[in-house]
Amino acid sequence: MLATARLDRLSALLAGLAPRVRVSLAPPDFARLEIAAEPAPCLHLYLLAAGHLHLELPATASQVLTAPCIVVCRADAAHALVAASPADLRHLMCARAWLDGPVAPLLLGEFAEPQVVSLAGAESSLRHVIDLIAAELQAPRCGQPALLDRAGDILFIGLLRHLIAHPTSTGGLLSGLADPRIARALVAMHSRPQDPWTLETLAAAAGMSRTAFANTFRDVMRQTPGKYLSAIRLAIARRAVQAGKGLKSAARDAGYINASALSRALSRASAAATD
Repeated sequence: MLATARLDRLSALLAGLAPRVRVSLAPPDFARLEIAAEPAPCLHLYLLAAGHLHLELPATASQVLTAPCIVVCRADAAHALVAASPADLRHLMCARAWLDGPVAPLLLGEFAEPQVVSLAGAESSLRHVIDLIAAELQAPRCGQPALLDRAGDILFIGLLRHLIAHPTSTGGLLSGLADPRIARALVAMHSRPQDPWTLETLAAAAGMSRTAFANTFRDVMRQTPGKYLSAIRLAIARRAVQAGKGLKSAARDAGYINASALSRALSRASAAATD
């Protein structure tokens, strides 16, 4: 009997995100860490390894943070983390996850509002990373910056795994990846966006009938399979054009029939953005 192939929900997505995680520590002698909004394809990640802090957002009530947890804020969302005293910030690791890949908007859209992710029930591998970071924050040793940067990469992947296993939203990318059937279709599109996908071939990848797949995908992802695939292809093509490739090459990379089809898609997207 042949073993069922393991479904890797993240590798193709991570390749399309091209994340760069840079870790820093909270500044000493400050009890308030205030971050201004900026237009950047970036997520702020804050790991609170021990103790309590407050998260402040414009026009909303302060939220109490209890360790262990991760706060995820998009770069365009102003926010502040407030401690009772500067000493309480020593349990906080700060990171910025720059998403340089063409499908970054897919993940950034999941965090239109800042999220607080409790890690009380996190799996053992993520707990090991948290424990390592907590120990380093308490007793820094030689090579701490390099160690924390590498731990930040692992933490980012562990966070995505955790969010897929424990989706907090009622729909969207992470909810889709949490559904094994829809995840198969998403992995196929993320891995091979240039393929001539149809509703029938995507349904076959998901192991579902055409109608059941179309309805389930729309319910889980809040959009149709065709619209989602178009968003991936358009993002890939835009990044290729920004990198200096011509329309013909960008169209081939993204799965468009020809340069004219890509040009029309770019024009429609530009017109929609200005409406």
